[in-house]
Amino acid sequence: MFAYTAYNLRIHSEFPFPELSKSEVSQKPDVVISLRSLSQLETQTADGANKLVAFLELENSTAGRFLVESGRKIVVEPDPGIDEDLLRPFILGPAFAVLLRQRSHLVLHASSIAIDNGAVAFLGHSGWGKSTLANAFYNQGYGLLTDDVMAIKVESNPPIAFPSFPQVKLLPDAAASLGYDFERLTSIHAGVAKRNNRLDQGFSQIALPVKRIYVLENVAATHNEIQPLSPQNALIELVRHSRATDLLTTPEFVSSHLRQCANLVKNVSICRLKRKSSLAGLPKLVKLIEEDIAQTIFDEHENIQLFASA
Repeated sequence: MFAYTAYNLRIHSEFPFPELSKSEVSQKPDVVISLRSLSQLETQTADGANKLVAFLELENSTAGRFLVESGRKIVVEPDPGIDEDLLRPFILGPAFAVLLRQRSHLVLHASSIAIDNGAVAFLGHSGWGKSTLANAFYNQGYGLLTDDVMAIKVESNPPIAFPSFPQVKLLPDAAASLGYDFERLTSIHAGVAKRNNRLDQGFSQIALPVKRIYVLENVAATHNEIQPLSPQNALIELVRHSRATDLLTTPEFVSSHLRQCANLVKNVSICRLKRKSSLAGLPKLVKLIEEDIAQTIFDEHENIQLFASA
């Protein structure tokens, strides 16, 4: 049995996850990951919510089944001959997104960094530059918090984000622009263009309050610009970029998800980030976001002082 930590959870797995931070096997696990056949009872009692059984989709085809139960158990039943290297990204992506939602977290398709004891997130679909931007901030001395799967406890005051694991996925051109030798990064699988960039030294290992969310655009702009989003548009973007909404579709989970998104809009500033397409312009983009966050923090302090003196 292998032991790890991620999202402030103790994880025991029957097979290794080199992506995760190691833990002590002696500790009682919060989550157990197994690789075995699903029983007839497990499939018959699945309810599509806190006991979800679904097809294992790899490379645009089904390759088995998986079970996620009560936010505590993941069982993967792959078809014969499936490489474990293909299973790990699926488990750490879609399966964990379901598990985290079963644990009552809002799960976003976002990468995030630690700035001034808070979490700053970059929201968007795969290939939109979330990981690249997070790694650019990491290169400037900021801590990495999450990559691709961001779990938020919305009911906290303020909402808090949990640390995932210390790596980001980069394409060859993004790796080169950030100063990495792509060939030295860890291969995910032979058929995957991206590679894993391990960032152990600057990984933020504590949950942090969510301070700001930037919604990335998938269209190159003529200049870098940050635009505040109205509450209505911010809600649309959160719903649009949530994880596991296509798997957990029961009325209970749908209503809970919408309520969580609405609560996050009320408590966290959400903006749209328009960017030039050039990777060479990353330092200027990082500087723009740093200035925006600094101004936001200054405004918050001013508001607190005005409230105290009133």
